[in-house]
Amino acid sequence: MRYPEFLKKNGTIGLVAPSFGCTFEPYKSCMDAAIDRFKGMGYSIVEGPNCRKDDGIGISSTPLNCGTELTEYYCSSDNDMLISCGGGELMCETLDYVDFDAVKNAAPKWYMGYSDNTNFTFLLNTICDVASIYGPSIGAFGAEYLHQALLDSIKAFTGELDKVSGYDMFELESLKDEEHPLVSYNLTEKKELKLYSGDAAVNRLPQFTGRITGGCLDCLANLVGTKYDKVAEFNKRYSDEGVIWFLEACDLNVMSIRRALWNLDRAGWFENAKGFIIGRPLAAWQEEMMGLDQYNAVTGILGKYNVPIVMDADVGHIAPAMPIISGAMATVGTDMGNITIEYSLK
Repeated sequence: MRYPEFLKKNGTIGLVAPSFGCTFEPYKSCMDAAIDRFKGMGYSIVEGPNCRKDDGIGISSTPLNCGTELTEYYCSSDNDMLISCGGGELMCETLDYVDFDAVKNAAPKWYMGYSDNTNFTFLLNTICDVASIYGPSIGAFGAEYLHQALLDSIKAFTGELDKVSGYDMFELESLKDEEHPLVSYNLTEKKELKLYSGDAAVNRLPQFTGRITGGCLDCLANLVGTKYDKVAEFNKRYSDEGVIWFLEACDLNVMSIRRALWNLDRAGWFENAKGFIIGRPLAAWQEEMMGLDQYNAVTGILGKYNVPIVMDADVGHIAPAMPIISGAMATVGTDMGNITIEYSLK
């Protein structure tokens, strides 16, 4: 696994939009405020040509434009790292226009994004052997007050984060809208982890270690069996270390979560699993369908591996979310009702 250089003081952040751009409120104001904040911290900003476009379907522009922008900005020496403008729906269609050979041969560079950006954060790990950051899009840094999760994300790409812990409270209903684009998280719910050993609920879990990778389940299930599915090779390369999978769902209901996990399982993705970190599911939160909920949707498929499963973790679409240094070695602990991930860049 190769690790990019961390962003230095007075470095340059490149913004790209391989998924949605920031063209309407509240996203436009959020991005503008984030740019001002990073400039105030001494960084320079360069925007890709699609950042303020909306002529695409489910993404900022055409798949060709988005794939070309991502390749050129990743390989360019005019920026030191990349942050995505946002999530979206059809970033998968850009992949045919990303030159993965060029990306693999370029100097490794931090790329940060989540949700639809799994289509690049995950493939950087599995195709290119380059670490990435599963973390906020640019607009999140435009908030009036930066939650610790956002400060942790900045530390992740500046080299100041070797360990991250979860947060006490989370947000179910955002107060952000067109008239209030810069409000901070609406933290109304107390975080409570659900711990499983195999399919059995437990009060404690032992620490577990492995190479961490994963992302948004909606996107990962879509990659299975395509030419971009290099998980078998990834598992083979890191068979001695094993893999910790972090997974979180956006639009999937509980049945869809179960089907998606079945898909990955039957494709052999989890054969070297050392443990699973499951984020709070957005659409399926506290949902029940025909006796299936967000918990047995997971344990019904993953329980057979008899490894630790941490659920309702601070990962994904229900803020706040810990930054995940995807591709790194990780040691996960769950003492005192919280989750801690210690990263080792080796």
